[in-house]
Amino acid sequence: MIVRFRPSALSGTVKAPPSKSMAHRLLICAAHSLGRTLVHGVSPSQDVLATLDCLAALGVSSEWHGDTVEILSPQGLHTGQEGTSLPCRESGSTLRFFLPQCLFGPPMTLTGTPRLMERPQSVYETLCRQRGIRFEQGRTAIQVQGVLEPGIFRLPGDVSSQFVSGLLFALPELTGDSQIQLTGPVESRSYIQMTLSALETFGVQATWKDTRTIHVPGKQTFGLPSGANGAVCVEGDWSNGAFLLALGLQVSGLWQDSLQGDKICAAHFAALDQGPALIDLSDCPDLGPVLMAYAALHHGAQFTGTRRLAIKESDRGAAMQTELARFGVQVDLDWNQITVSGGARYPDGPLFGHNDHRIVMALSVLCARLGGEIRGAEAVAKSYPDFFDRLLDCNADLEVIQDGVDQ
Repeated sequence: MIVRFRPSALSGTVKAPPSKSMAHRLLICAAHSLGRTLVHGVSPSQDVLATLDCLAALGVSSEWHGDTVEILSPQGLHTGQEGTSLPCRESGSTLRFFLPQCLFGPPMTLTGTPRLMERPQSVYETLCRQRGIRFEQGRTAIQVQGVLEPGIFRLPGDVSSQFVSGLLFALPELTGDSQIQLTGPVESRSYIQMTLSALETFGVQATWKDTRTIHVPGKQTFGLPSGANGAVCVEGDWSNGAFLLALGLQVSGLWQDSLQGDKICAAHFAALDQGPALIDLSDCPDLGPVLMAYAALHHGAQFTGTRRLAIKESDRGAAMQTELARFGVQVDLDWNQITVSGGARYPDGPLFGHNDHRIVMALSVLCARLGGEIRGAEAVAKSYPDFFDRLLDCNADLEVIQDGVDQ
């Protein structure tokens, strides 16, 4: 898909899309809960559909009613049989959240795209091998077999919080207590807090003993309190809302008391408005592309804590360096630092989405202001399928051509 922009002044209010991160968490908790749960405010992004596909593979059915997903879990989550395959598509969250759910006896397979399998899974591989659990990774699948036992789990805190969250979903139902001990600096702590909040919503306790240790009691049961009427609601998504805010739009549905780390985007935009800024992305790496685009339109910036941008859907630092060069913007990459100059102008050729939803939306921030053509724009379906429709609602001058091919 190709999207062609002409410079335009956007205006209006857009309702924030539901938080994909919280949707994953609430859907998985609902699947652990016996019976019927309604999860309100869910968007059918490709990543969320991957999570629902994996729940179905484990015996949990779902039905859509508008933006509400009805989860029907007659036996809880761990009902996979030998040979069960979980289709994770290209969702890193889905893969990392579900792998511990597969360690209850029979051999299981988690499938995904080659790019997904290129993203680091060594944390789980190490944990499995230490515990005598089979872990075999190929180009498009990971095969595991074994039983997860309670105990002490030592994980690096600076790789991805998704590994911590994956364990947090699985450990409460084990027969004994467990601890997750994080080594080194703990990055993306806010995402761990989101998981703890989702667990608490479903009556499951897991608590910080200190800044690096989470205590998880065993023999717990997932379930909503009686006053919840079997329903939970997904909050608005600050991660995708950031692209709308960068376009100067008003955004409704974003909780000001949210635990989402990407809520910091508003403060970062304000800093970039004032002049060249120094911004740490350690706790909000998903904001990298949109902040780089915003910096290119304004005074430039230096970003630190950027090394994990290389292991997302694309190498986001390198992808933005390539695309911003077409706008006449210099980007210098270092191991854990990225410097972006300002002064973006009309691009000197077509832009490419690198099969990455956040790269496409970041380039849209530039093109809405300056004009330009983005190829491979269909990547937005991963998290925000109606992104361009919302821009059209706000007077964006753009044309969508459905037969474009990313190169």
